[in-house]
Amino acid sequence: MKFSQLEKNCGKPTDGFSDQCTLALLGNCATQHMAVAIKGYAYEEGIAMQVFDADYNQIDAQTMDDNSELYAFSPDFTLFYISSEKLYEDFCATPDQDRKNFAEAKIAQILGYWKLVRKHYRTHILQLSFIEADDRVFGNFGSKTQDSFIYQIRKLNLLLMEQSQICNDVFVIDLAYLRSAMGDREFRDEKLYYIAKMPISVHALPEVARQVVTVIKSIRGKIKKCVIVDLDNTLWGGVIGDDGLENIQIGELGLGHAFSEFQMWLRELRKRGIILAVCSKNEESTAKEPFLKHPEMILRLEDISMFVANWEDKASNIKMIQSTLNIGMDSIIFLDDNPFERNLVKGMIPDITVPDLPEDPSLYLRHLKSMNLFETASYSDADKARTRQYQEEIGREELQKQFTSFEAYLESLEMKAEVKPFDKFHFSRIAQLTQRSNQFNLRTIRYTEEEIRRIAEDDAHITMYFTLRDRFGDYGLISVVILDKLDDKKLFISEWLMSCRVLKRGMEEFIVDNIMRIAGEQGYMTVKSEYIRTPKNNMVSDIYKRMGFEETGDGLYEGHVERYIPHKTYIVRGPN
Repeated sequence: MKFSQLEKNCGKPTDGFSDQCTLALLGNCATQHMAVAIKGYAYEEGIAMQVFDADYNQIDAQTMDDNSELYAFSPDFTLFYISSEKLYEDFCATPDQDRKNFAEAKIAQILGYWKLVRKHYRTHILQLSFIEADDRVFGNFGSKTQDSFIYQIRKLNLLLMEQSQICNDVFVIDLAYLRSAMGDREFRDEKLYYIAKMPISVHALPEVARQVVTVIKSIRGKIKKCVIVDLDNTLWGGVIGDDGLENIQIGELGLGHAFSEFQMWLRELRKRGIILAVCSKNEESTAKEPFLKHPEMILRLEDISMFVANWEDKASNIKMIQSTLNIGMDSIIFLDDNPFERNLVKGMIPDITVPDLPEDPSLYLRHLKSMNLFETASYSDADKARTRQYQEEIGREELQKQFTSFEAYLESLEMKAEVKPFDKFHFSRIAQLTQRSNQFNLRTIRYTEEEIRRIAEDDAHITMYFTLRDRFGDYGLISVVILDKLDDKKLFISEWLMSCRVLKRGMEEFIVDNIMRIAGEQGYMTVKSEYIRTPKNNMVSDIYKRMGFEETGDGLYEGHVERYIPHKTYIVRGPN
């Protein structure tokens, strides 16, 4: 996309946009064109974004003045851009004896900015990393001496990554990667920098804006959760039904290496927590043969959460997969080499993402990596178990078919749940669940790990997380509740969300029963609650009414502890 198109977007109305946010951009160089690009790209993604663009080189003034425009604006996101070109000027002005500590001094300065911003308002901090600009004063020897600028800039990027792991409300936009991927000549415009102090070319700004907006979307819960992949000429070269096991292309020789690396990449996505599913027009036994018998297959059946191979149209099969996994269609990516199949799915399922794969399989990976489809704002050990959990869920569905009574089926699952206050070990998973959950989410507020930590340590809240296991396996942490203490007698459910994987198990009743139990044990008489409608959470629009709460108007409800009647469930509460 060209910068001129993004510039035009900034003048278009956003009255119909339900997704809105604010962003402040602070830089030590000229940032006005970057601000335009970000706002224009946000429009492309259906986000009405207000942008405060600080004046040239005003980071210190805006962050140190309690009455600054920045603090009056109090944005949802604060983006810092400290250009390597300006850092080089600072480096050259640094005394020789201090150059070895240049990176440490700069990271301390950046940490100071983050601290000041956090002190004044709640925000997500975005920090652009530093392009590795080398003055070539030392040539290749620059990698061996701390006195070189290239050594210090690389060290600064490492320190930035380390600090972002500690500061959970900070997210790094990898500008260094973009410059490497695009090439220095395309990414930078020296004349533009010298004349206007703009380090990034107008040609590269749309890509920078795309990365910024993609990270913002991931923080706000708009992430991809599943890849559905075709088989013939997508996962391997050739047609398994025609060519046979021994003749499909996969492995170290020829084009087979491209398919092997593609599979390796998909397996890494699976390890990161992305669900893998197969959708193929094929006989199931034939389609599974390479997974079971081919010695050079990287992916195996245990990597696949759902395997669908038949002669039905792929759009119908994808809808069946989506319904079984119980995730939003807009969180699914479908990969297929065949343009006809891709266009069919695009036409019948508008919300799904269907990349147009290149004709040459050797270019599949480059194309998909450039799309940056799998941006995430969090990662936890629970992600690694996601494939197993969905496979277990399919086992539960098979068991259900054996029962004529749904109650008898629930009883047979031998469900056991635990209720515990937030703890350090689960902060990451709790934050991740707030970012991922869209359907069973009563108020749809997103939290970072740092914000979850603050809430857990604040006596003004009662926190609860719920886990669930049954005879098939462990669902892990599946629900989060935050209760605000309004006064000595009243609580407010400021957060209640739940994984859709456990719907219709009696878990929602179990959770409300425990909210009311804990409220009573601590002497509270009333529990207030709220439902805020979003395009995706209609399924819980009447949840509080079904749980026995009284509607008080405008999406507000009240539950009275003394009059509350617990529900019958087949879930046993485990030890706390």
